[in-house]
Amino acid sequence: MTYLLDTSVFSQPIKDLPLAPVMDRWSALGDEAVCTSAVCLAELLQGLELRRSEKYWRRYRELLMHHYPVLPFDAAVATVFGQLVAHMKTTGRPRPALDLMIAATARTHGLIVATLNVRDFADIPGVGVEDWGAP
Repeated sequence: MTYLLDTSVFSQPIKDLPLAPVMDRWSALGDEAVCTSAVCLAELLQGLELRRSEKYWRRYRELLMHHYPVLPFDAAVATVFGQLVAHMKTTGRPRPALDLMIAATARTHGLIVATLNVRDFADIPGVGVEDWGAP
């Protein structure tokens, strides 16, 4: 595995119009190169619950559920999360907790965050980020 898919990327296959650059990059790398985090999965499931659409639930079950590794938010990730929160706050660049939880997961496992929201992960120490929305 090389990439941790942020929710913005992980959710693309179930959208009505998935972004071509995302799907092309994912296809070129292959499923073995990607995973997601428990935090991203929680965000996706929250969206599905709020949407209340059987169509999207079906797509999720067929295309994503149990198809990709989901990395846990465990003690090792929690340790890195605490360090990142403290660093970002003391340098005057606080970030939302969920973004830092995702970043901590990527850093702990030596993965690059694949996202459509590069700004959310920019300048987080030890975390590589790629914009999968760019052609």
